[in-house]
Amino acid sequence: MQDGATQHTSNQRTSLSLMTQLTMDKAYIAILSFAFLFLLHYILGKVSNGRRSKGAVQLPPSPQAIPFLGHLHLLEKPFHAALCRLAERLGPVFSLRLGSRRAVVVSSAECARECFTEHDVIFADRPQFPSQLLVSFDGIALSTSSYGPHWRNLRRVAAVQLLSAHRVACMSGVIGGEVRAMARRLFRAAAASPGGDGAARVQLKRRLFELSLSVLMETIAQTKGTRSEADADTDMSVEAQEFKKVVDEIIPHIGAANLWDYLPVLRWFDVFGVRNKILAAVSRRDAFMLRLIDAERRRVDGGAEGDKKSMIAVLLTLQKTEPEVYTDTMIMALCANLFGAGTETTSTTTEWAMSLLLNHPAALKKAQAEIDAAVGTSRLVTADDVPRLAYLQCIVSETLRLYPAAPLLLPHQSSADCKVGGYNVPSGTMLMVNAYAIHRDPAAWERPLEFVPERFEDGKAEGRFMIPFGMGRRRCPGETLALRTIGMVLATLVQCFDWERVDGAEVDMTESGGLTIPKAVPLEAVCRPRTAMRDVLQSL
Repeated sequence: MQDGATQHTSNQRTSLSLMTQLTMDKAYIAILSFAFLFLLHYILGKVSNGRRSKGAVQLPPSPQAIPFLGHLHLLEKPFHAALCRLAERLGPVFSLRLGSRRAVVVSSAECARECFTEHDVIFADRPQFPSQLLVSFDGIALSTSSYGPHWRNLRRVAAVQLLSAHRVACMSGVIGGEVRAMARRLFRAAAASPGGDGAARVQLKRRLFELSLSVLMETIAQTKGTRSEADADTDMSVEAQEFKKVVDEIIPHIGAANLWDYLPVLRWFDVFGVRNKILAAVSRRDAFMLRLIDAERRRVDGGAEGDKKSMIAVLLTLQKTEPEVYTDTMIMALCANLFGAGTETTSTTTEWAMSLLLNHPAALKKAQAEIDAAVGTSRLVTADDVPRLAYLQCIVSETLRLYPAAPLLLPHQSSADCKVGGYNVPSGTMLMVNAYAIHRDPAAWERPLEFVPERFEDGKAEGRFMIPFGMGRRRCPGETLALRTIGMVLATLVQCFDWERVDGAEVDMTESGGLTIPKAVPLEAVCRPRTAMRDVLQSL
């Protein structure tokens, strides 16, 4: 018995010893790999510096790099703000080495124009990040695919079939319906407020995300979010909660400042489990998309398309004539791209607009007075009214100037050698255009950090350079839909409700980081139905 126990203990010790040895071996491999990469970087850096000293190329100025990491240690969050500080020191064009990647950052209107006009074709490509390949069906999505025949076909389909001016105009009814539903839920939330004063404290981001998703669900797949009768007035449908969770899990792992994309060693060992986190979120997103596509396919096959085809129905029709092009994967990638781009950016921009108005109550009152004069208080504002609301349009423009939804746009990549701002940019260099810095350039804008919608009145800002939706061939094709949705939502919120800051405290305008520019602290505000609009709201 004792001999058996002793043998068992010995075996356990041997197993533990082997496990410890394996762990130590992995650690040694990691250390040796790091040392090898460090040495390789040092040698290549010496060679590169030697070539530069001989005048082989005139690269843009660059801050001091450190071995292996390059300039990754400078990537403080939010990344766009960190790049603004570097531009103040290095100039409007400077270069970075982000781990294994070369990058050029442009922070002036003049150089951005040069990139997207003179060199538009050269910079029409996208860098292929490992994280984005996982999210974008191995790079075939519209926003991430390489420039070429596949991208041109996707762009044509998006611009002509899905997001044309005519099709977006036809979406006005859908947008209006979802805006009315949001106004109704806010009105009921205020009526049911515990204080009995007819005011409700609401977190707007959740409601705005729900609205953006609902508009897309109805236009892309002819379906609505589901709520039980008990939850009819909640701020988010089941689908919105599901998709927002997916977005919140994916966004932190993609974008220009994601270390996982620049350091192969992090991907080899993946000590933080980034790959598994991305794949888990993508799996849930794909299941969400497949449910929509399968439901729409059943409707199309059953002949129940109706007069207005959904975007998926259009793609399924194209699939019948060109099945090798419009595969299920391609359709899913395109729809996922539209959902991903259209929900977070639209809701975030509207949240920033409301935050700015709450901190500038005079501008809020001015917008409200304009709507009362142009529309009145006997009906809700419509999509046809919005273009006539000049001051509201100024508010939207000023919001996009201060808080562009994608502050660094999406990264581009050079497909050939070229010059930007007089500096050489080698082929294969990643280009980051800091729209955030360009929009706040004191040489172009008076009081650039202040919220002044009046700067856009009467065409005073005409010709001023702004690129909240990008520029050139890869400009965002969803711009028209985004602006129409933001205008309708903002006009309705201002027309129907009086808004107050919580406890009178200034709204926190701290920015967070990522591919977009979300608020670090989600906006909460006190919503009170306007007396003049109460009859209209009760009839919704």
